[in-house]
Amino acid sequence: MGLLNLLFEHPAAFLVIALPLLYSVILHELAHGWAALLMGDPTARRAGRLTLNPLKHLDPMGTLMLLLFGFGWARPVPVNPANFRGNRMAMVFVSSAGIAVNLLLAFLSFLLLEAQPAALGKTTVMTIAVMARINVILAAFNLIPIPPLDGSKILMGFLPHRMGILFSRIEPYGFFILIGLLYFGILDPLILVFRSGILWVIQALLFR
Repeated sequence: MGLLNLLFEHPAAFLVIALPLLYSVILHELAHGWAALLMGDPTARRAGRLTLNPLKHLDPMGTLMLLLFGFGWARPVPVNPANFRGNRMAMVFVSSAGIAVNLLLAFLSFLLLEAQPAALGKTTVMTIAVMARINVILAAFNLIPIPPLDGSKILMGFLPHRMGILFSRIEPYGFFILIGLLYFGILDPLILVFRSGILWVIQALLFR
């Protein structure tokens, strides 16, 4: 069910899902921008993207897809690697930042649910549970090493220079490759592996 249907049929449920999803994606992009700034690239700051204002991050097509099909995306934070200080591992750091924030949000959400769920209202518990699930999925999805996902940039940081150049040539077609693989379910096992690994680590940290 797309979020648009949910909005008209169950407005309260729409808010429970839409708000955690929106700000999980925004914080993911913000992390890239702040990490880039730490590495010496002020592009995101100059573009006014280091803000929690959702209007600065919404992508028209990504938002429409989200409302209609329940799958969408935000406008990527602009990054200029030419401004980075140090070696190419700076790009690995910047690309990993968004995933790291999603992992942190997922962990904190599970921690809240473990701590005192009885003291929280039903709607609050549902929202936190959705927050946990969304951030696990976002982290797992972005680990896929296919452009334009973060996993591809992390992988490129570890590839030999020549292989990295060859790999970068698929970037203009990466989105279409990604959509095709998702449509046919080819990436489902990989996403499941990443998701299971993330949940295992979180449970280990929570001593479960």
